[in-house]
Amino acid sequence: MVAPIVAPGPSAADSPSSRRRFPGGALSRVVFAALGGVLVYLSFPPRTAWWLAPLGFAVLGLLLHGRRARAGFGLGLVWGLGFTVPLLRWTGEFVGLVAWLPLALVCAVLIAVGTAVMALVSRLPGAPLWMALVWVADEALRAVFPFGGFPWGKIAFGQPEGWYLPLASVGGAPLVGFAVALTGLGAAHLARGRWRAAVWVVVPLAAGLVVAPLARVEPSGDVVVAAVQGNVPRAGLDFNAQRRAVLDNHVARTLELAEDVRAGRARRPDLVIWPENASDIDPFRNVDAAAQIQRAVEAIGAPVAVGAVLIDPDDRLPRNTVLLFEPGLGATDTYTKRQLQPFGETMPYRSFFRVFSSAVDRASDFQPGHDPRGFTMAGVRVAIDTCYEVAFDGVVRDSVRAGADLIAIPTNNATFGWTEMTYQQLAMSRVRAVEHGRSVVVAATSGVSAIVAPDGSVTQRTGMFTPDALVAEVSLGREATLATRLGAWPEWVMTALGLSAAAFSLAVTRRRSRPTPGAGVGEEETDGGPAGAA
Repeated sequence: MVAPIVAPGPSAADSPSSRRRFPGGALSRVVFAALGGVLVYLSFPPRTAWWLAPLGFAVLGLLLHGRRARAGFGLGLVWGLGFTVPLLRWTGEFVGLVAWLPLALVCAVLIAVGTAVMALVSRLPGAPLWMALVWVADEALRAVFPFGGFPWGKIAFGQPEGWYLPLASVGGAPLVGFAVALTGLGAAHLARGRWRAAVWVVVPLAAGLVVAPLARVEPSGDVVVAAVQGNVPRAGLDFNAQRRAVLDNHVARTLELAEDVRAGRARRPDLVIWPENASDIDPFRNVDAAAQIQRAVEAIGAPVAVGAVLIDPDDRLPRNTVLLFEPGLGATDTYTKRQLQPFGETMPYRSFFRVFSSAVDRASDFQPGHDPRGFTMAGVRVAIDTCYEVAFDGVVRDSVRAGADLIAIPTNNATFGWTEMTYQQLAMSRVRAVEHGRSVVVAATSGVSAIVAPDGSVTQRTGMFTPDALVAEVSLGREATLATRLGAWPEWVMTALGLSAAAFSLAVTRRRSRPTPGAGVGEEETDGGPAGAA
């Protein structure tokens, strides 16, 4: 039950023991803030220590309790850096600190905005609830701002092994993040002797366990899928210089799979997924590239979704596209990536950033697509969400709502080497599988490729930087989960509640800070409410 927001006044709840702040001096608070952020980072894949995330939030809750918004911002900034700096290390694998640290700092600053507001509501009755709702609002902000958003560090994406994961089928990734934050923040209240806060710890965990058997979607059939990982000659930013070799690798690995099928060593797939950038040579402009792709398609005897870069004949600008090639027909359909990666596929404010570095001109000028519909392959409706798109709730949801029975994630992670990036992205695919009750096929140029069941479990996976092919029978889904039907409403409602609590707390704080009638000049009322609580 949601605790009512009431203006707190003097009571036993405002005793000094109940208003204790985090012990120690400023240095210890900074150290513990950084440690709390690191704990959340350590909960993310490739590790399976999902339970560290609530502990990280518990540290945050202890630090923020009773603090002013300014202190909440500073402590949250340190906590955010402890989380985002190691989490985003992969962004600097080949370009160094210039990409990694500024991005981590921007993400940490946005987290700090949220923790400042969390500090503001930390004195309200039922504080863990309101603080967790504010966290959801902060994640919603980071998903759209700046430059179209960067939701990579959503707490839900660290929970593919956790007890909270089934909640994704009810309220999507935002509900999972809310549950994790509520558990940790409730534990912080509990540690300060607020025994009633045990409900905030127990309920989210229990909800995940209760929902688990209800989250299953009845399959509407089965299909045999293949994910081809052709590999790249070498990792690094010169991936585009290897375009023909990469295409040849994927053709060769598909031909090898076709031979295995003929020899009875593998099942014949009904459909095949190639990775993003499998053919960075435009097959509409290069007859030989098209011929090689069609050769592989005819050999395997099934439709193949091919990641390609096309040059639009009208504006001469590139599109990150997936092409559908069919036996006997050639290219019959296209899907163009809708959510483009800033500072990679696009360059915001290029002329401004060029003042600081000419490296901005290495960023492309791709144009986005707008149609969420994927392909019909062998009678199966397949959603296509390319690489970066899997991080965005609305992008994946729209493609599933367009009628998909199966989700395909073509991706290219070769430019990030042996870092944790590919494991973090695979975790997102696992969350999406549960969120929408669909099997997910992840095809990566250099790994990790995977087959994900609707319950989020990985049934097959490849290694990194090795050619491979996965063949599996997967279930198809026609029924929509509650999360798919509700769409963004759970996030909007939680965000509205969190912001309403913040507005109420701010209003009360301002009222409490006004001089009491008859008091001396400069004296303020400090009755234990938001302005006077320690």
